[in-house]
Amino acid sequence: MYSLFDMYSDEFDKIDVEPQLMKNEKDTEFVRLIREERERNLSPYAQKSSQTRGRAKEEEPCLIRSAYERDMGRIIFSQSFRRLRHKTQVFFNPTNDHICSRIEHVIYVNYISTIIGRALNLNTDLIQAIAMGHDLGHAPFGHSGERALNKCIKSVDPSLYFEHEVHSLRVLDVLEEHRPGEHGLNLTFEVRDGIVSHCGETYNEYVLKPLRDKTEKQISDKPEKDRTAPATLEGCVVRFADKIAYVGRDVEDARRAGIISGTGDFLPDSVVSRLGSTNSETINILVGDLIHSSMNSDEIRMSEGNFKAMNDFLTRNFEEIYKAPKIATYEKTVDILIEAIFEAFMRCTEDIEKAYASENRAIKDFAKFYKEHPECGCVPVRKVVDYIAGMTDTYANTCFDLLYKV
Repeated sequence: MYSLFDMYSDEFDKIDVEPQLMKNEKDTEFVRLIREERERNLSPYAQKSSQTRGRAKEEEPCLIRSAYERDMGRIIFSQSFRRLRHKTQVFFNPTNDHICSRIEHVIYVNYISTIIGRALNLNTDLIQAIAMGHDLGHAPFGHSGERALNKCIKSVDPSLYFEHEVHSLRVLDVLEEHRPGEHGLNLTFEVRDGIVSHCGETYNEYVLKPLRDKTEKQISDKPEKDRTAPATLEGCVVRFADKIAYVGRDVEDARRAGIISGTGDFLPDSVVSRLGSTNSETINILVGDLIHSSMNSDEIRMSEGNFKAMNDFLTRNFEEIYKAPKIATYEKTVDILIEAIFEAFMRCTEDIEKAYASENRAIKDFAKFYKEHPECGCVPVRKVVDYIAGMTDTYANTCFDLLYKV
């Protein structure tokens, strides 16, 4: 079998230039040929990088990276991505380094979805960009913080809402700084769609068909509790991988946190017989099922038997872990903390100049964010929610102390 070097060696030899890092025609042409060859070999159902629906603002293409590789770079170098390491996944336990953080969950989703995507011969550049960016909009304290923020924003305007997948897109489109003074990362349509459509808390779907004719309005003006499928198969893979990544890991963390005890008696035999008794067994079985059930098809599917077992697993998690007394107490604490911070900052919006002159660091920092907010015409409550949603768990606790300790 001939390599690209063999096939095009005569053409490359005709170009007489000194080697420089991608600053000459020879290098550029070779990388282009490699990229085209890779895309030609993708599944007919894959989203090709060369066929992206593009960015809101047109840019010169990168000589080395595909459009989706470029998006991934912008995501992982963002401030919001860095803060994920100090945000809760499910359990708030800052003294235990073995409890899963939000950034670890993102890495797990990236790994699982890449394995599935590669086996199905899909575009793994697109999968990885979606996976790494899918949870950037999570509030502090996980879903407890998300529910608390949603309640706060609705107390001011019932037509508004907070959902982490929608806020992830807002972070990338509006809040993140790409260059000094330039906000919005200007990502491709497919990456933005996969992120805003990733919701892994939908438990009633064992098959996902991409909605390929989705419009920009459907992703930028997404209604509350909308669970429309992603526009690409790659986005569908990430949505399934999100559930696979946390279903078993949450049990491991619950044991470490002392919420459940013992081994082997947590799940019913009907689930264990299908999905195994460890997180690694569960992941292996569900990933293999998805690959087998989705091969050579324009849909991502799980077998009905394993889907039912996974749903039973998730239901058990919900009843025994997410609704456990320890978690319920934690959620009450989060409600009080988020609401208290929210109310304090809402009062600040009534006289932002006075807040900016405050000697209280929490108030002054918020006022600075408020005055420099990049979105023209943004209502005060949205700015307050943007600020709180961007906090790590640690900083939210610090803010509460600065605002209320006497």
